[in-house]
Amino acid sequence: MHILLIRDERVLLSLRRSGDEFDHRWHLPSGKLEAGESAAAAAVREAAEEVGVDIDPADLRLLHVAHVTAPDRDSRLGLFFRTENWRGEPFNREPDKCYALQWFPLSKLPADLIEYSALGLTAANSPAPYSEFGWPGR
Repeated sequence: MHILLIRDERVLLSLRRSGDEFDHRWHLPSGKLEAGESAAAAAVREAAEEVGVDIDPADLRLLHVAHVTAPDRDSRLGLFFRTENWRGEPFNREPDKCYALQWFPLSKLPADLIEYSALGLTAANSPAPYSEFGWPGR
C-alpha cells in the first residue's frame, strides 16, 4: 500500500531510515496488508501510523498497480492510492523508520526517490493503470 497525500500539487514524502540500500532515500508513506484487512483499510491505517492523518476510505482513489521484483527479494504487487482529503496535519510518527517528512511539487520530485515510489508518482500524471519494474527484459 502506498499513499499519495496531495496538497496544492505537492506530494508528501518520507526520508527513509532503514539501514539498507534505501536509507536516506525518499519514499511514499506505505506498508503491507495485515491478515483480514482490505487494501483501503490498510492504506488508512498506514497513513495514521506513519504520518498521523485520518483518511476516510471513500476519499481514496486507486491510482496505479505495480508488480515489482528485485534480486534476493520476493516480488510484490504495490497499490498506489491518492487522496487530497484527510484530517490532521502530517507529522513523523515513526522516527525510528523515517528521518523527515517533506512536501515536493509533483513536477519536481527529488532525485533520490526510491524507484518503486516513482512508479506511482509517475502514474499521477498518466492514464496507465499498471506497470512492472525489475523483471528481466523490462
